[in-house]
Amino acid sequence: MTASHVKRAFKFRFHPTDAQAAELSRTFGCVRKVYNMALQARSEAWTLRRERVNYNATSAMLTAWKKTEELAFLCEVSSVPLQQTLRHLQGAFSNFWLKRAKYPRFKSRKKSRDCAEYTTSAFRYRDGRITLAKMVEPLDIVWSRPLPDGQSPSTVTVSRDAAGRWYVSMLCVDPGIEPLPELDTAVGIDAGITSLVTLSTGEKITNPKHGSKDRQRLAKAQRVLSRKVEGGANREKARRKVARVHARIADRRRDFLHKLTTRLVHENQVVVIEDLTVRNMLKNRRLSRAISDASWTELRTMLEYKAQWYGRDLVTIDRWFPSSKLCSDCGVIRDKMPLNVREWACECGAVHDRDVNAARNILAAGLAAAACGDGVGPQRSTPGGQSSVKQEVVPPQRTRAAAQPRG
Repeated sequence: MTASHVKRAFKFRFHPTDAQAAELSRTFGCVRKVYNMALQARSEAWTLRRERVNYNATSAMLTAWKKTEELAFLCEVSSVPLQQTLRHLQGAFSNFWLKRAKYPRFKSRKKSRDCAEYTTSAFRYRDGRITLAKMVEPLDIVWSRPLPDGQSPSTVTVSRDAAGRWYVSMLCVDPGIEPLPELDTAVGIDAGITSLVTLSTGEKITNPKHGSKDRQRLAKAQRVLSRKVEGGANREKARRKVARVHARIADRRRDFLHKLTTRLVHENQVVVIEDLTVRNMLKNRRLSRAISDASWTELRTMLEYKAQWYGRDLVTIDRWFPSSKLCSDCGVIRDKMPLNVREWACECGAVHDRDVNAARNILAAGLAAAACGDGVGPQRSTPGGQSSVKQEVVPPQRTRAAAQPRG
């Protein structure tokens, strides 16, 4: 098997000096300022004149802005992150015109993520040390793992999260990802809340519920924050404490999902999942918190790009497929299946665990669609002289993912 050359982001913590932190903070502010000004100019051009302003026009605007006395401070930071934010804005508009995203929004000083992207002309990478433009000293990076041998980063993105932690992300070509040996195993996955996933093998993986574990700590930190005066230094400290709790929850959840998805991809040649519309599910006020804590969307994203990396097949079946109501033994579909029913007995004599039965049906539907590229055929006639029930499944698509690779 030959290794696949994929672009992969390697993310590390780093600890800037006071001078580096001040320089990066200025850069973040300038990036946000240029993005908002360019977005306003493009919006006004379309609203008033029905004129589409492209990247080249906004780049010329940036040059003119730097020559004004009011915006002369834009010359104090590296020009590359400013140009890159204009390219990002161009990409946002391209996605909007293609109806892949909503209209671009202005960046908020409080809510937007602080980040700046440097290309090869704006940083120096030597002997495992990175020095950014306008800086004398290299970044003090905590190297938790090495970069691919002989590879230098093509872009470097510096960011600061809400908890005040600094990160540097390096985009490299990783030639070391080799497809795994082919297996004859396949697994169906039924996502849930009590059990994060139930496998067609009968195994249930308990939902860690990281958000629930830290709910009291988060509520206490938010109560303290609500009592602080707006704009004060103590309020900023309290806000950082709230952000640190959120970061702890997100880090633990992401770590668990990485270990789970890596295991599933390594152990199975074919992985079958449901095409869930999580956005619509979050409208259920009783279950929205639990669904958000489960993070099914991130689980699917990880499965997609890891399957692409390692030569596995990820099959999605239609969300309307009656996986819970369908008997995996005889094929009879029950009329109703309330959420409180966790076990049920079929007329054929089979006793099913709701989640395990659903996972087995998901696997069968996925393998059928992968084999013939068509929907699942009509179900068998129900006993007792009842009329046959037909259930067509929309042909699933194989998702050889186009997700952003992560380290």
